[in-house]
Amino acid sequence: MPTHRTCGAFRVASTTPWPPSDPPTSPAAPSATRSWTTTPTPAKWRWRPSTQRSPIGRSGVASNDSDQNPAADPGPRRALIGLPTYYGRGQFGVWDRDAAFLPSVYVTAVTRAGGRVVLLPPEDPWTLAEVAELDGIILTGGDDVDPALYDAQAHPRTQAPNVRRDSFEITLYRHARTAKVPVFAICRGAQIVNTVHGGTLHQHVPDLADFGAHEAEKKDEFAEVAVTTAPDTAVAGLIGTGATVRCHHHQAIDRLGDGLIVSAHAADGCIEALETPDGSMLAVQWHPEETLEDLRLFTGLVEAAARRAQKTKPAPPLNATPPQTKAEAHR
Repeated sequence: MPTHRTCGAFRVASTTPWPPSDPPTSPAAPSATRSWTTTPTPAKWRWRPSTQRSPIGRSGVASNDSDQNPAADPGPRRALIGLPTYYGRGQFGVWDRDAAFLPSVYVTAVTRAGGRVVLLPPEDPWTLAEVAELDGIILTGGDDVDPALYDAQAHPRTQAPNVRRDSFEITLYRHARTAKVPVFAICRGAQIVNTVHGGTLHQHVPDLADFGAHEAEKKDEFAEVAVTTAPDTAVAGLIGTGATVRCHHHQAIDRLGDGLIVSAHAADGCIEALETPDGSMLAVQWHPEETLEDLRLFTGLVEAAARRAQKTKPAPPLNATPPQTKAEAHR
């Protein structure tokens, strides 16, 4: 199917209406025989610079007074973006307890891009109907993907598998594809996506003579990597022909999964971004949440999610009176 870019926005041409009258119900993983461009086309990614200025510079979104006044009406419904969390051990006062974690920078990025975050603890799998209630999903960075998922033996430097997290996020992704929920995958998330599509991973990039450094030598630091985007892809429509990005990954895409295309690579040939031809899933190996002054990728997801929400969810009544505290009632 031909593609074209209009007014700086990447679009995939389609004559198929959305949403479909009879959406698929099976959460099965995509196969090599499926042509993504023949399925009903979901909301596409695009970048439209905001006319407002954000508190951190030109980023496509501005803050509102609900940041300072929690009781203030934030206005129209924001796109609901699901962020899966993961379990770890945390200290809470005098208690040492298991907790669901996620670095807050992901929440900040989505909020500044105009979305509303829904945190998803990996307690039990979400159903297809529940995932369909979300407007978008982000698969975040983290531990290595279990190599058993792509029929490989663990490399000595591969981290111990987190089976619960892998399973939870794989189910989320499969349901999102079935429900046509836009997905943005970051670092580990990109590797999850490639694995679900039948691809494989390089388990330790430093072992590969042709590849340069894609992680910093020091802890809590990032390597600066120049990436070049492929023309007429969603990521090119969002960030242009290339960028210098912040990377920290010792694993990388090896064999590309079925139904995916490479949309950016580093000078050494390492795949740094991939997507589906229908434009509804975009994945990057770098960490865009670490550069909050540039929210174009997050804004692309939020806008795609908002378009889906407008077509699939009725607007709530805006004239209802919320309950008030005594202090508010006497003002």
